Amino acid sequence: MKIAIIGTGYVGLPTGVGLAELGNEVVCVDKDEAKINALSSGKLTIFEDGLAELFEKNVQNGRIKFTTQMKEAVAPADIVMIAVGTPPHPFTKEADMQYIHAAAYELAEYLTDYTVVAVKSTVPVGTGDDVEAIIRKVNPTADFDVISLPEFLREGFAIHDFFNPDRIVVGANTDKAREVMKKLYQPFENKTQFLFVKRRSSETIKYASNAFLAMKIHYINEMANFCEKSGADIKEVAQGMGLDSRIGKKFLNPGPGYGGSCFPKDTNAMAQMAKKYGVHLNLIETTIAKNDERKAEMAERILSHLSDRNHGRVAVLGLAFKGGTDDCRESPAMDIVRDMLKVNKNICVYDPKALDNARKLLIEKVDYATDIYQACKDAEVVAVLTEWEDFRNIDFVKLKHEVLCSNIVDLRNIINQEEAIKNGFNYYCIGQTSQN
Repeated sequence: MKIAIIGTGYVGLPTGVGLAELGNEVVCVDKDEAKINALSSGKLTIFEDGLAELFEKNVQNGRIKFTTQMKEAVAPADIVMIAVGTPPHPFTKEADMQYIHAAAYELAEYLTDYTVVAVKSTVPVGTGDDVEAIIRKVNPTADFDVISLPEFLREGFAIHDFFNPDRIVVGANTDKAREVMKKLYQPFENKTQFLFVKRRSSETIKYASNAFLAMKIHYINEMANFCEKSGADIKEVAQGMGLDSRIGKKFLNPGPGYGGSCFPKDTNAMAQMAKKYGVHLNLIETTIAKNDERKAEMAERILSHLSDRNHGRVAVLGLAFKGGTDDCRESPAMDIVRDMLKVNKNICVYDPKALDNARKLLIEKVDYATDIYQACKDAEVVAVLTEWEDFRNIDFVKLKHEVLCSNIVDLRNIINQEEAIKNGFNYYCIGQTSQN
């Protein structure tokens, strides 16, 4: 099939590469000329584990192409997927719909034969109605259907999730559109669950799912706080909880709070949407507030291990919101660094993949290191904020020669505790009474 994808970010690009790998002809369109030039020349503009090989393969065989021209992408397409950003409004926290609406206005001009317009971005309930109205206004004779096609790709695992989906949800109000999507996803028949629902139900599913997972993270963090005071071990508690099939083991890893491009944005948007309908989602609202508080608490926890909280050297390992991606948007690590900078400017940071993005977002002055051990030189405390595999394999003997004081604050519970203590480090993690 011929597919046009509007937007080449963390959703659009992995989706386009995945669809090309399935044998479709994909054209990705973006207004950023520099980005399109880079992609067309075979240079990836994001880091996503497993993406590079498939990207290179499908660029070379011509199954995926890139353009700044909407007409080139849309006119021949059987399906047009909108995968542009819906960032939160800085004040209301509602999803900003300007890019969705702009895409709808522009693509409408170039619809020719019957086309399915799939909104893949995470959007408020009723967006499909708005997109449909825009297209009909611009191109009254167009033959099309607008559907909701929520994405469930985890950053860092997007390629894996594309080819191994838990479910494929399609919000379509016509049988014709459903048949087109069945054809597109035919390679996944008998491999996953298909759910065809009303368009507004589909738009809600994405928000409801992300809000629930955010609440699950907040819950396990509260249990971790309890374990620290009571003498229980959160790893053992989470393991016992996860064996209950009604609960499941996923998203029971305690940490510095949830973050990333989805959970903060989507929980806020869900709460704001509910208020418009006169519904108060108290659980979600509490989760949002307490998650913000937690990051400030984690910053204070790190600073508390300095001999001088205003001037002692802090080494930060990890800036991406999670391992496997270079995305620093709404990263708990970035927020924690910003909180520490309010009282301490003596911070050195390192991340295996996200330093360039961090520099763009972290306006305050910090020192940047090129490896773990450079970051930890003369540090009084080493803070692990992102769960990169590199940090699981630290050479503690080498690290011991670099640090000024032997304090490790592991906010991801990934360091080998026994090895750290054996090599003379004071080890502090989440959800355990300190054992040093």
